[in-house]
Amino acid sequence: MVAKRKRDASIQNNPALLQNLVKRDPGSYREEFILQLKHYESLRDIFMENPNSSTDEEHFIELIGFIAQMCSCYPKETESFPEEISNLLRNHHNVLPSDIREKIVQSLTMLRNKNILSSESLIHTIYPILISTSTKALRTQLYSSLIMIMKNENHGTKNQKLNKSVQALMFSLLSDQKANGLWATKITRELWRRGIWDDSRTVEIMSMAAMNRENVKVATSAARFFLQGDKEREEAMNEHSDDEDDLDIGQIIHQSKINKKTSKREKKAEAMMKAYKKKASAGKNQTLLNFSAIHLLRDPQGFADSLFSIHLTNTNNSTAAGHGPGVQNTYRPKLKLEEKLLFIKLVSRLVGNHKLTVLGLYSYFLKYLTPKQTDVTQFMAACAEACHDLVPPDAIAPVIRKIADEFVSDGVSTEVCAAGINTITEVVKRAPLSIEKDLLHDLVAYKGSKAKSVSMAAKRLIAVFRDLDPSMLPTKERGKSATIAMKEAGKDNVGIKFGVDSSVSGIEGLELLQKWKEQQGLENNEEDDDQWEVASDLSDDSDDDGEGWVNVESDKEYAVSDSDDSDDDETEAKRTKTQEEDTKESATTDFMKLASTTILTPADFAKLDELKLQAQVDKALGRKNRAIGHNEEEVDADSLIGPVKYKQLREERIAAAKEGREDREFGSKRGSKLAQKAHSTTNREKARKKNFMMMIHKKDVQGKAKRSLRQKQKILRAHIDKQKKGK
Repeated sequence: MVAKRKRDASIQNNPALLQNLVKRDPGSYREEFILQLKHYESLRDIFMENPNSSTDEEHFIELIGFIAQMCSCYPKETESFPEEISNLLRNHHNVLPSDIREKIVQSLTMLRNKNILSSESLIHTIYPILISTSTKALRTQLYSSLIMIMKNENHGTKNQKLNKSVQALMFSLLSDQKANGLWATKITRELWRRGIWDDSRTVEIMSMAAMNRENVKVATSAARFFLQGDKEREEAMNEHSDDEDDLDIGQIIHQSKINKKTSKREKKAEAMMKAYKKKASAGKNQTLLNFSAIHLLRDPQGFADSLFSIHLTNTNNSTAAGHGPGVQNTYRPKLKLEEKLLFIKLVSRLVGNHKLTVLGLYSYFLKYLTPKQTDVTQFMAACAEACHDLVPPDAIAPVIRKIADEFVSDGVSTEVCAAGINTITEVVKRAPLSIEKDLLHDLVAYKGSKAKSVSMAAKRLIAVFRDLDPSMLPTKERGKSATIAMKEAGKDNVGIKFGVDSSVSGIEGLELLQKWKEQQGLENNEEDDDQWEVASDLSDDSDDDGEGWVNVESDKEYAVSDSDDSDDDETEAKRTKTQEEDTKESATTDFMKLASTTILTPADFAKLDELKLQAQVDKALGRKNRAIGHNEEEVDADSLIGPVKYKQLREERIAAAKEGREDREFGSKRGSKLAQKAHSTTNREKARKKNFMMMIHKKDVQGKAKRSLRQKQKILRAHIDKQKKGK
């Protein structure tokens, strides 16, 4: 009896021991649990009145964990427990001891995992604390808990109700310009990187943050999201796929068959198989829409205008989205150069991808396009990205002239000159009409420069204009194929016209179908044999007279004359004129030849629609297309300088030489082995040092030509025996 009382007292003083017993039989230990619950309530009242009290702090932490574990066993008795600890954390999180705060957050997360507490209520509890607390450890814990909650709730299928609720919290925080909205951008960016949020509402949250006037950190964080968020998400997806590749299911099965079967190895194999199946099921259930953030904007033109007027101009009045005319802007802190460059890149990317019109942007670039400007290559790359074929050439022409005057001359270094020519090349790829013909001829003349980077930049400019508009180049730089094409096209069809897109003619998307068939290795007529039957007997019966049919072109003029030979010149002139008219339509004829010689089946039309849809999706995703004149191609600032060859310093040459000598062994392996052994030289080694005339009578010294057949047989036999012994 005494031993039982001692055991009951030890159980009551140890909640961890009581916890294991209660889980096995909740009904038998109900009285012990009620006693522990009363202890918790008394300590809770003490901490409610005086949160700084250190009375029984460790015991209070144990009781919180114990009650949280027992909520599933006694739901009625612990009905108010989640709300009590939530209020305790919400009202006194700044003064509570750190251990108690950490335990309360862990308990709330565990209650959510047991479906006792809803995710929405938990997020509404920890989110206000996250944005208001000044304790770094508590912020880190709350942030990781919130991200993990969103990840678990959106596992497999999206929880749209919870996502919209949390996004509403982000909108409400960012709507207040004076509030600290940095946590809203941080949470949104992390959820976008993990693929949890991938819709247009997420992009609208970051667009609102990018137009923040008061807090520069919030605006720059949103700008980095638009510029780097897609790359970060792609890297995260690659890391996840690499982790899945590390788990080789074939190796697990092979080891389980070969190795000795023990309980430890079986448990380990089962755990690895369970992890593999979990990853496989997660990959099947997860639906990830990999759309680019810039392409999900609802109003790209308004967003670009707002960014340019808020962050890059000094006007007092704003007509940006959400601000009417005549509304005075609030005070904006002065941006640093790297922050200003960040917004310039974002506006340029928007203008280039969506082909927007922000004419003030090009005059804004002029003051930064000088060789002495810090990070000038970044400004030059942004300037090239902001150009496209729908911008008036008069707006871009001053930019090209400024780059040519400042960068391309004999008085600058080769790196500066190459950067200038490469930047002009990137600009004219997107807007070919923005450069003058005389200036282009001057730049092409740098083809003969002794500097390799400058010469390569000039040749690249020539190659671009050979494809775009060869008539702009000097006659000797046009190339043979371009010259022939110009002669065939005639004077009227040479050159590019502003606002005219001649890339699409005839049946739209037909070239996509032809390219797909070539990739699949199919012939134009082979796949149609089973679907279409064309009678071919007519061609066999039509040649009875031996002459056959004569092909008559309906559009061609035929001159029929029975006059004298004096009319031959007129006939020849008409014939020449007819040929010129035919050559003018050669481009359209070549394209339509594919349509006229190919019989399209219903399956082909279905595939054509599929390929056109895929092309539109690729464009919406922002995938890079290396075709000339494509505006979605990003410009790398480092590639503008071109190849740079500089003379190494003496210290650099010594360091490179030492790096090449590491882990190198000099001399033969036989010599190193003999050096390790302590023995005298062999007779064979001594014979090498003797005079040749002293060794000429030896058989092994004689040449191969003087050997007899018997000697050759012995040597061959000895070689074979040696090989067998070696094996």
